[in-house]
Amino acid sequence: MNKSELIDSIASAAGISKAAAGRALDATTASITTALKKGNLVTLIGFGTFYIGKRAARNGRNPRTGETIKIKAANSPKFRAGKSLKDAVN
Repeated sequence: MNKSELIDSIASAAGISKAAAGRALDATTASITTALKKGNLVTLIGFGTFYIGKRAARNGRNPRTGETIKIKAANSPKFRAGKSLKDAVN
């Protein structure tokens, strides 16, 4: 399912226009992004939790030249599914 299909699904389930559903989806993703940038967890009970995972600095290898390179530490957004979502999928 892509973004436009998700907007269609939200609009039909909530009984709102596609434009309103698109604005709601954009606001939701923007709010989650802002919270994660601040270092906060975003927990949707029953659905799951969005959080920031920390990746340590490490050494890697350039596949083209075989030269060792340093890969700097990074933050990575992650998602942990909640029990209701896991049960619905299985």
